[in-house]
Amino acid sequence: MALLSIVLPSYNEEQNIANTAKVLSEMMEQEQIDYELIFVSDGSKDNTYQEILKAAADNPHVKGAEFSRNFGKEAGIFAGLSLALGDAVVVMDCDLQHPPQVILEMWKLWQEGYEVVEGIKTSRGKESIAHKMSAGLFYKIMSKLIKMDMNASSDYKLLDRKVVDVLLELPEKNTFFRALTFWAGFRTTTVEYEVQERMYGQSKWSVISLMKYAITNATSFSTLPLQLVTVMGMVSILFSIILAVQTMFKYLTGNAVEGFTTVILLVLIIGGFIMLSLGIIGHYIARIYEEVKGRPRYIISKVTDNVMGNAIGRG
Repeated sequence: MALLSIVLPSYNEEQNIANTAKVLSEMMEQEQIDYELIFVSDGSKDNTYQEILKAAADNPHVKGAEFSRNFGKEAGIFAGLSLALGDAVVVMDCDLQHPPQVILEMWKLWQEGYEVVEGIKTSRGKESIAHKMSAGLFYKIMSKLIKMDMNASSDYKLLDRKVVDVLLELPEKNTFFRALTFWAGFRTTTVEYEVQERMYGQSKWSVISLMKYAITNATSFSTLPLQLVTVMGMVSILFSIILAVQTMFKYLTGNAVEGFTTVILLVLIIGGFIMLSLGIIGHYIARIYEEVKGRPRYIISKVTDNVMGNAIGRG
């Protein structure tokens, strides 16, 4: 019988662990699907890992790991993939905003031969205006940068074992899981779902954290921001040419050379472009520096007794 692994990155989710394990386990057992639930506590500051241990003690299908500190959601996902033993692996949020019933649709499509089943959001549920605007801006930016439609995409997806192995073999440490599954290719299909309301707790994503996430993922997956440096250089040259033509025209026509304000504005614009360009280049250099150091993507400090994966310790 094929094994289905469900990876659940968790950060300060102590209120959701028991309920999520119960809901998913009951559904898998009712459908007679051999499964394992892998919770990865991303350096949680509450009792998330203790709740994982309780769930594992009550259910042998529940496994868990805890990071030595907070390494981020991407690290949590890849740690879960490394620990997963399944023939197919589903990645989903542990707060059940990703509706569990969709897993059954994904599982059926996988059995039909699809190797990647993408969860596509038809609605974002109830969110604040600021969060919706920032999320919308994030997805527009990411879609332009990676040349893929990221507006309705999510981390909720099923991957065949061969796809998981390909992702785990990638040497890069700064990853963008959602885009990498597009990049990897394979036979892909989609399922639609509506984002559900959280039963417990609050979302850990703020506007600032979402923007930081966008910048990190954009620079880890695309070189387009570097190309913008060239564009800004061309715009600066254009401004300079326009000012030079204006100055020469006034000189040749015998008029006094004016435009001190224009010169100041031009200097400020070019200076702003230069500083922004240096910032973009510096960010990419920092990413290269992080990759060259070769530090692990995450460090696992604890695992439940039934963990048999290949990522124990450092990823």
